[in-house]
Amino acid sequence: MSLDRRIGSHTKTSGGLAKAALPYADAAGSETLQVYVSNSRGWALPPGDPKQDTLFRDGCGERGLPAYIHASLLVNLGSPTELTVERSVATLEHGLLRGRAIGATAVVFHAGSSVDEAHADKAMHQLRESLLPLLDRAAAEGLPRLLVEPSAGGGRSLASKVQDLEAYLAAVEGHPWLGVCFDTCHAWAAGHDLATPGGMIETLDALVAAAGPGRLQLVHANDSKDECGSTRDRHETIGKGRIGTAPFAELFTHPATAGVPIIVETPTEEHEGHAADIALLKGLRSQ
Repeated sequence: MSLDRRIGSHTKTSGGLAKAALPYADAAGSETLQVYVSNSRGWALPPGDPKQDTLFRDGCGERGLPAYIHASLLVNLGSPTELTVERSVATLEHGLLRGRAIGATAVVFHAGSSVDEAHADKAMHQLRESLLPLLDRAAAEGLPRLLVEPSAGGGRSLASKVQDLEAYLAAVEGHPWLGVCFDTCHAWAAGHDLATPGGMIETLDALVAAAGPGRLQLVHANDSKDECGSTRDRHETIGKGRIGTAPFAELFTHPATAGVPIIVETPTEEHEGHAADIALLKGLRSQ
């Protein structure tokens, strides 16, 4: 297994974390994996099964699989609704604690949105007030890191273009426990033309300029069903969407992705879907 730019997928957990995720990862040829530890579109925060947690943690260790958690898609630290912010903080805290239990490296969350223009300035202050204590606690207790994932754009996003990461990180004083997750479909939807030769390199250069070296800690590799700048987050199998295969080859050549795991989140119902994407990316990596 290559230690550089490990490739895996978002992995099913229905039926038990270890029982479902580990066989799925094996069948897909994963070298890393990402899971939900709560409902992806709900606020319920299940405690987890200690036996499954241990089996998962040990199984990942035996296979050498770094594990990542993706927080609920409802998380929005910039929301004008106080209850949403409270639930978002609780969800991230839950993810960090569950991450420690299962040996996860980091917890990914979406950058969030101010929802309306009038709330834009307050949203960034709100981000600071809600996120800094979580980052301080995670760093002090050795919990997983948090990784902010810029959105596909639209809806008064707090960060969609990679350049937006500069202000986002500044809001939390460049806290060292906050990293970045770069999603290719999101970047494309937000207006980064990855399909033009050199477009992926240019976008990653801009990300490093905005966030700083070493801040990129995870990549979500997804093609897109829609045109560049659509602000629509609809993933497609790699090579079958609007982005195409060539930009992913560029991804592997950029120094910022060295040592950074790559997670596939393409639409699939069976193992074969992610196995095909993972095999394609491994082929590009080997070149």
